[in-house]
Amino acid sequence: MNLWSSELSKLAANALLAQRISSINALSAICEATGADIDEVSYACGLDTRIGRKFLKASVGFGGSCFQKDILNLVYLSESLHLPEVAAYWRQVKHLGPFNVSNPSRFNFRKQVVEMNEHQKRRFANRVISCLFNTLTGKKIAIFGFAFKKDTGDTRESAAITFVKYFLQEKALVSIYDPKVEESQIWMDLTEPGIVDETAQLQKQVSIATDPYKAAKGADAVVICTEWNEFRDTSLDYERIYTRMNQPAFIFDGRLILNAKRLEAMGFRVETIGRPKSTFVQSKDFE
Repeated sequence: MNLWSSELSKLAANALLAQRISSINALSAICEATGADIDEVSYACGLDTRIGRKFLKASVGFGGSCFQKDILNLVYLSESLHLPEVAAYWRQVKHLGPFNVSNPSRFNFRKQVVEMNEHQKRRFANRVISCLFNTLTGKKIAIFGFAFKKDTGDTRESAAITFVKYFLQEKALVSIYDPKVEESQIWMDLTEPGIVDETAQLQKQVSIATDPYKAAKGADAVVICTEWNEFRDTSLDYERIYTRMNQPAFIFDGRLILNAKRLEAMGFRVETIGRPKSTFVQSKDFE
């Protein structure tokens, strides 16, 4: 393999995986609106050997440093090689006229794969707000997981950062627990410009817990942001968590790792990404 093939292979692999994740996340929104189950859709699609099962798990969105960066690297490379149509494909632009390097405004850049990833985060955050009666003021939200994926302490582009931003803007109290991310890293991520500018104010609204039970104590909702195995209902004592939460107690599963029926039997109101709301009523137009 020559040098260019090697470099391009790395960029292409991450771009294709990002496309796959954003595609299944886009389908998860349709599932929620129609009453379908994204796990069932993913399973059925994965049976097709041309597609396969990997990276068909809906979630609150991808994070980390590679996917978004490598998509934009492909855009830059294509533009540098004077391949505007290829650049437009990877950036999914609305073409407004002939390509002109000196006039980039001729392209309305939308970055569909990346934008869908951000939309998925916003959409799930709005679902939390909606289910909690359209206000988070003074309510406590427990964030389970701060890393962008399990088995790492890496928080770059983590969905949890976006959620905390939204919830703080809504004047919620946020308690965060992650088994691997250092407390100093969490504070660093949350005090970056554009998220929270006042550290003193941040500390009034945010606390960092040493275990999930402390994080959930007195909470109105638990939001699963990272798919750590210890957050599964087969590992964590959710009955203990339920008795310590305010009622009604909500759980928002952003990683499809919980048995919703089991938790509902305990008394939880469970909202799962890619599945309809607990108050969902099938539209007559789709019956």
